[in-house]
Amino acid sequence: MPQFTYIAIDPDKKTVNGKTELPDRASVIAALQKQNLRPVSIKQVKAKKGFSLNFNIFEQNKVKGDQLVIFTRQLSAMTGAGVPLLRSLTSLEKHAEDQALKRMLGEIIKKVEGGAPLAEALAMFPNTFNDIYVNMVRAGETAGILEEILKRLAKQQEKSAAIRKKIKSAMAYPLVLVTITVLAFFGLMLFVVPQIGTILTDLGGPDAELPGITLFMLGVSGIITGYWYLIIPGFIGIIFGAIRFIKTTRGKRIFDTIVLKIPAVNTIVRKVAVARFARTFSALMGAGVAVLECLDVTSRAVGNVLYEDALKNAAKSVKNGRPLSAIIEEDPLFPAIVGQMLAVGEETGQTDTVLIKVADFYEEEVDLAIESISAIIEPVMIVLMGSMVGLIAASVMTPIASLSQNISS
Repeated sequence: MPQFTYIAIDPDKKTVNGKTELPDRASVIAALQKQNLRPVSIKQVKAKKGFSLNFNIFEQNKVKGDQLVIFTRQLSAMTGAGVPLLRSLTSLEKHAEDQALKRMLGEIIKKVEGGAPLAEALAMFPNTFNDIYVNMVRAGETAGILEEILKRLAKQQEKSAAIRKKIKSAMAYPLVLVTITVLAFFGLMLFVVPQIGTILTDLGGPDAELPGITLFMLGVSGIITGYWYLIIPGFIGIIFGAIRFIKTTRGKRIFDTIVLKIPAVNTIVRKVAVARFARTFSALMGAGVAVLECLDVTSRAVGNVLYEDALKNAAKSVKNGRPLSAIIEEDPLFPAIVGQMLAVGEETGQTDTVLIKVADFYEEEVDLAIESISAIIEPVMIVLMGSMVGLIAASVMTPIASLSQNISS
């Protein structure tokens, strides 16, 4: 899209210089008139010819969650203090520490200067400003309560980030133990067990009868030692292939279905999904977004395909005249209390307030469930590692004891 520089006169007879990116000169003139500016000069910026290198490919293009929360709170404070939106964005762009956010704000400012609503400008960056963010800002602009909506958004982001951090911290320790266990297994099979096999052969001779457990370990070690160049890349390939498959539509559905059937884990997944549903739906309802649009946006924010399907089906039933509380109460994916609380909210006209309480309750339940499963995972992983070491020790000590008895006799 072409860029234009302009000189215009504002209502106070002051000169305003700027740059914007719009399809043509007529669009620039229309955008300036919407801002009560009288255009004096409009020139198209000619694209520079010649060879150029883009050094931005190695720069970070994702805005950190905490930086997005800070930006949202600051924008809320400035708009609440009566600072014009464009001036607020310009000030935040000037002082932004996150380079990715700084670049995005530069593009957003151009869009807003051209007369576009803030929500439309934010929608250009869906990886940073998701559907929830954009829809709430759009509702806030329409209702004239942008400051309040931005406060709600900042709080919701903080809560969501807190849940993600707790889940990641709970998963970090078992993942480290699993990695150590796998590396230790391959290390023992490649370097230790072959040496042990050589020692046992030297002690008992090539015709020595070894226990079954020792023969099994030597056989596994022989396969890994002989074909390590195929086994290790194959093992890594299976892991990456599984990750890529899970990211596909079919893989995501299969994974989410399996996760909801794993004992202990399914409890956490269900509570996280319900907490996300309650907080997101509450935030959108509080912003004045229509119920059907709330369900559509919330379904994509829950993070589980089965819950997404349930909410989309609920939207169809709501469209046909059924109350949402009755639909949720009948769905086995949602605890009965969620439907009952929704019914109270529908009767009193305070659905958003009631769902905030539901979200707070289930977020506390998630904390307790994560602490419980973390306490169980540690001893289980230690037992697994101990069993592996014990198996190798038994495969070594049993033949040595047998050979010692033969030598003494």
